[in-house]
Amino acid sequence: MNTITRWDPVNTLVKFQDEFSRFFEEPVFRGLRLPASITAWTPAVDIFETEHELVLKAELPDMQEKDIDVRVENNTLTLSGERKYEKDFKEENALRMERYYGTFSRTFTLPNTVKLDAVKAEYRNGVLTVKLPKLEEAKPKQIKITVGNGK
Repeated sequence: MNTITRWDPVNTLVKFQDEFSRFFEEPVFRGLRLPASITAWTPAVDIFETEHELVLKAELPDMQEKDIDVRVENNTLTLSGERKYEKDFKEENALRMERYYGTFSRTFTLPNTVKLDAVKAEYRNGVLTVKLPKLEEAKPKQIKITVGNGK
């Protein structure tokens, strides 16, 4: 007995993409890929807001503080730097190289509510934390509600 199968173009595309990706991960193609060390990289960033400040956290593992530059000018925050490639193994012994090396730069436009002269940055455990305090007038204010007796 024949069964009718409904064609799902999205599912077909996903399967094709998986097969295509798997094809290029086979050992025969390993040497044909560009090493991650010569391709551009962009560190992952989380940005969140608290009552008193904006906080930006960037993942910058295996970097030294001297290789990271944080600048604030014209309501723009720029993170830049370089993660240096330190070879502690022979390249022919590498089975997989996925980490990125080299220079990076990320730029963020800041709102007018940031106190630019009070920005602080700290680098610890591979994470750069930039704290951007809010101007006093930008902080939320509690407004007391009075209850009238209707007269």
